Amino acid sequence: MREEVTIIGAGLGGLVLACALHQHGVAVAVYEREASPDARSQGGLLDLHEESGQQALRAIGLHESFGRLVCPGEDAKRIVDRNGTVLLDRPPDPRSARPEIERGELRRLLLDALPPGLVRWGHKVVTVSAAGTGRHAVHFADGSTVQTTLLIGADGAWSRVRSLLTDARPVYTGVSFIELQWPADDSRASAAAAVIGPGTLMAVAPGQGILAHHNADGSIHTYVAAKLPEAFVTRDGAAASRRALGSFSGWAPALRGFITTCDTLPTVRPIYALPPSLAWPRVPGVTLLGDAAHLMSPFAGEGANLAMLDGASLAHALIHHPGDCEAGLTAYERDLFARSAPIAKISAANVERFFGPKAPMSVVELFADR
Repeated sequence: MREEVTIIGAGLGGLVLACALHQHGVAVAVYEREASPDARSQGGLLDLHEESGQQALRAIGLHESFGRLVCPGEDAKRIVDRNGTVLLDRPPDPRSARPEIERGELRRLLLDALPPGLVRWGHKVVTVSAAGTGRHAVHFADGSTVQTTLLIGADGAWSRVRSLLTDARPVYTGVSFIELQWPADDSRASAAAAVIGPGTLMAVAPGQGILAHHNADGSIHTYVAAKLPEAFVTRDGAAASRRALGSFSGWAPALRGFITTCDTLPTVRPIYALPPSLAWPRVPGVTLLGDAAHLMSPFAGEGANLAMLDGASLAHALIHHPGDCEAGLTAYERDLFARSAPIAKISAANVERFFGPKAPMSVVELFADR
């Protein structure tokens, strides 16, 4: 089967791109390895920035709808030390330029803006290859293949499409998250919510931390952070989880409660990043966006925002270079590299600010400056 534009990955960036191209009459298809939109949890809250994520939504006419999904007050920040002493308690800002939204709600907003069938679920990419004259073939696990004039890798950290452009691979940052959740009907969730405050709790110390927030439905989302060897994390996630969770014995009981009273199975998430200044030579008929292009740690809060802006920017470049796809891709990648490199460097530096020897005061300084 032949297509004009093929997007691999139905994350936020890929969906913004698909919406923009579809609105301008471009034939586009999105392939996603997940079986359905509800195949897995989409994570917790994210703050959408005025100059990036919100700008992308404006470009596709969804900013007003986004405003109705915002979680009021969730932009508040509370920073404490391991003893539970409050070091910074920043209240919510009703006029915040970075309002919070549940990631799943945002993804649903984008999916609902696309016609049925444009996103093809249950398509896991096995390999990608050049097909001549700037075209590429995508081979799926079910044995099917598509050939496309323009291939967009929006397929995340371990992108298959990236191999067409660069040999760069994500590198472990040294920090892993252990993800825990309380359902809204858990009787202990209200006590945890009181410790968190109205927005996000950041309890950090050198080498470890507890980051938590409550969702709009009252459930609690917690990330327990620890510095762990990569080989240990990837070899035995259960043992890594036990080691990380057991390292908080000296912390305040109210903070340890986020670990000791949670009954859900923990999920181990090692944090990886691509080189901050990653770039590649122009290869006809293919490019990347989002984590596939500039995977970074979450400690700058920019990943989803950049991915969405990438999608909007790529669509703009292609639409404004009609009949000259390569000129559009050249303009897009020039801006992509310039935009993402400084933010990726900040994100890399913030890993040390959160978990280095000066934590938690280095985190207080980070948010006090804002």
